[in-house]
Amino acid sequence: MKYHYKGLFLILAICWQTTLFAQQKRPNIVWLTSEDNSANWYRLYNPEHGAPMPNIEKLAEGGLVFNHAYSNAPVCSTARSTIISGVYAPKTGVHFHRPQEKVHMPQGLQMFPKYLREAGYYTTNNNKQDYNFTKEEVEGVWDESSRKATFRNRKPNQPFFHVQNFYDTHESQMFGPLKAHVEDISATANVELFPYHPDTPLFREKYAQYISLNHHVDKRIGKIVKQLEEDGLLDDTFIFHYGDHGGVLPGGKGYAHNDGLQVAMVVYVPENWKHLAPAPKGSRVDGFVEFIDLSATVLHLAGLPVPEQIDGKPFLGEGVTLKELDKRDEAFGYADRFDEKYDLVRFLRKGKYSYWRSYQPFNFDGLHNFYRYKQPAFREWRDLARKGELEKVQEAFYRSRLPEQLYDLENDPHEINNLANDPAYKKVLLEMRKIMQDRVKGMPDLSFYPEPTFLKLSKGDGVAFGKENKSQINKLIDLADLQLLPFKKAKKGIQKALSSENAMDRYWALINCSAYGKEASPFYATAKQLAVSDPDLLVRTRATEFLGLTETVDPKPLILDILDQCKDPIETNFILNTVVLLMDAKGMKIDLETIEKAHWSKFEGLVPRRIEYLTELAQKDI
Repeated sequence: MKYHYKGLFLILAICWQTTLFAQQKRPNIVWLTSEDNSANWYRLYNPEHGAPMPNIEKLAEGGLVFNHAYSNAPVCSTARSTIISGVYAPKTGVHFHRPQEKVHMPQGLQMFPKYLREAGYYTTNNNKQDYNFTKEEVEGVWDESSRKATFRNRKPNQPFFHVQNFYDTHESQMFGPLKAHVEDISATANVELFPYHPDTPLFREKYAQYISLNHHVDKRIGKIVKQLEEDGLLDDTFIFHYGDHGGVLPGGKGYAHNDGLQVAMVVYVPENWKHLAPAPKGSRVDGFVEFIDLSATVLHLAGLPVPEQIDGKPFLGEGVTLKELDKRDEAFGYADRFDEKYDLVRFLRKGKYSYWRSYQPFNFDGLHNFYRYKQPAFREWRDLARKGELEKVQEAFYRSRLPEQLYDLENDPHEINNLANDPAYKKVLLEMRKIMQDRVKGMPDLSFYPEPTFLKLSKGDGVAFGKENKSQINKLIDLADLQLLPFKKAKKGIQKALSSENAMDRYWALINCSAYGKEASPFYATAKQLAVSDPDLLVRTRATEFLGLTETVDPKPLILDILDQCKDPIETNFILNTVVLLMDAKGMKIDLETIEKAHWSKFEGLVPRRIEYLTELAQKDI
């Protein structure tokens, strides 16, 4: 009997130890994010001219620096919607910044912190959300989400996931001078201007200002790290620091360029969990990581399964090796509508090359945008362009683009010298083109339906809509890619699409006409007919746009007639993008009385931002 009890006690002890092992605590995870902040601005990435950020540099000494980290979008709501869902934004319908109608998460998928919360994590967000999904999708995601949210409110020994957002580097901080509480650490003479910016006292001042803002946010990050240290949490807490996308000087934020997408990514690795890191502390990792990977990485670190619908893959955690990670050499980005301004650009980086695919290349980068032009440097850049006082490289921002652009980032980090038409790079170009085509078709990319049409047809479920219409979307992508051919080879395909019964075929055929410009003159007569009589207002708009950009007709009466028939503010804002393009690019004018009397000028949503600009231009002409 004595030996029986000993055996029983032994069995119980083994069971107790097994239970303890099965229930061992998970690591804590903290995200410290700064806004509008590309890798260019950090001393870690730009030793000679980047901002000294000692607290982030100390985190790097105790962790990993990712040399090639990318946001998937160059603006906050689209980037953050990508992060929280783990799904590419043009696949779900959250790729338009400042949603006019919010959409749903993919069926069966939750915002990833909810999985952490269900597994026992305390989830806190301080405090920005800025998701383009419906409010219902956020229910149950956070234990706390406010300016007071803190991990310190959790239960004893409860693991936590905490997000701390720092606004100090946001674009709005550049609208005026450096604030009094921010230490001025940079001299204007010491800054290195990007080659596409004019060298003026104002631009130098703003560069120096942003260096100081980065130094300031580093101090605030240091306080959070100290708080974790005081609580005895550093040995069990992964600390991520990254910018929420690139920026912030003109040409960065809002544009699918390398300066708008490449961010810093530093991850502090806690001592008790260093076995989950693919490299020793203090290492720099060359493998590419993207925002699409963040949700998968956090779930994997927490020991949770990654849902199949998530597009990303972990870059930390069990089984992730440096060898495999360093094989990752691609990053993908997208730029669509930013506030009231429309565009459609896709970005691909592979190895040392970047590739831009501008599907509407006549929508030049500098087209007016209400928020962008609050920056004094932005306004000065445009003024100099209008006066003809810029060098060719600096003026490119205010000229139409080529449909394809290819850059060697090792030799040309700010993407100035386009290699797309250089025969020596033809093989690289064709490889990048094929990867891009596979990417946009594979999602499929919902931007090949204009936003007003997508919102009417999708009922807020972008993924389901994409699956149902994948064949049609891929046909539209093939149609758009006629732009990449000499006009003589593209002509037959455009002609066929112009006579199609499908409005989207006609729509994209006319975009192609505008991309070719006067070379597409054989289609003037057809465009004139469509501009007047097509049953689809957006097709009429694209026809008018083509005729106006080629100065074939006076586009004003045509576009005003289209606007007069608009009943939808979303559709109206879409059409007003063409109005502003024709005004900015071709000098079209609309008088103040016409604007004030128009019913469409009274619409809400994003329309007032366009009306403000139209009114400003009209008043200058009085």
